[in-house]
Amino acid sequence: MNELWLQSLLLVDSTLRLATPLIFCALAGLFSERAGVVNIALEGKMLGAAFAAAAAAAASGSAWAGLGAAILAASALALLHGFATITHRAEQVVSGVAINIVVAGLTPVLADAWFAQAGRVPLPGPDARFGPIELPGATLLAPIPVLGQLWAEVVSGHNLLVYAAFLAVPLVAWSVGRTRFGLRLRAVGESPEAVDTAGVSVEALRYRALLLAGLLCGLAGAYLSIAQNAGFIRDMSAGKGYLALAALIFGKWRAAPALAACLLFAFADAAQVRLQGVPLPLVGTVPTQAIQALPYLLTILLLAGFVGRAVAPRALGRPYVKER
Repeated sequence: MNELWLQSLLLVDSTLRLATPLIFCALAGLFSERAGVVNIALEGKMLGAAFAAAAAAAASGSAWAGLGAAILAASALALLHGFATITHRAEQVVSGVAINIVVAGLTPVLADAWFAQAGRVPLPGPDARFGPIELPGATLLAPIPVLGQLWAEVVSGHNLLVYAAFLAVPLVAWSVGRTRFGLRLRAVGESPEAVDTAGVSVEALRYRALLLAGLLCGLAGAYLSIAQNAGFIRDMSAGKGYLALAALIFGKWRAAPALAACLLFAFADAAQVRLQGVPLPLVGTVPTQAIQALPYLLTILLLAGFVGRAVAPRALGRPYVKER
């Protein structure tokens, strides 16, 4: 029983760690898609931020420099996305896919040119990444059953960006649902004509939404390369941007339900690691490839069952042309 409880705690702990980049990206998509801009480029922005974070941290030896570089890189990609889709009214899905393809090809080339490590960017030491934070009382409470173990094993011991991701959820929910900026953001995603008639710039609001999305994608990318891992490798985002977008749709473009979906996908990811090579009742040993596909199969099943019930913002994907 104690062993089962310990394994359950470790599974929850892994779920929280794996959910962090999904949460950041889902919140990023919430800002942009509530403003009417389809953000399928979450994957590319996160991957570009991961490379920038690792490169800056490797060059400077500072995790904070890496975090700043990640935010700048993702914000630059967000501005590029906005320039294409808002200023020039390009097709939003196509431009997002183009960003994903360019970043996926460019990052390993730059990594090989700058660091000569076969497309990798290793970090020079512990100061170049965000380490775990032990919360007060974690060591003292660890021997206490249930609550003490939960505090020591599940709540304590994460790095700064994990805590930031979970704190960002209520902050984003409040800013979108309770502030003047959030009201205008939601309005521009539903009826940009009415926003324009009220004298508010639709383009400016959508650019602000994309910049906020870039900030959050920067945090997600930095987490991948200088917090969860110790460096950059090719395609290390591994489709997490698409999973985050699926979580956002499953959550009906709201912060709290999107968080729940991110935790569900992360739980499936954490479980598949532990199920590899383990014989299952009535089935036997399942091929590793089938186990690894579990999070993506879950995504397909959930979207197939719920996407029809999720009503997207009415102006999502529709460029706004100001009437003269």
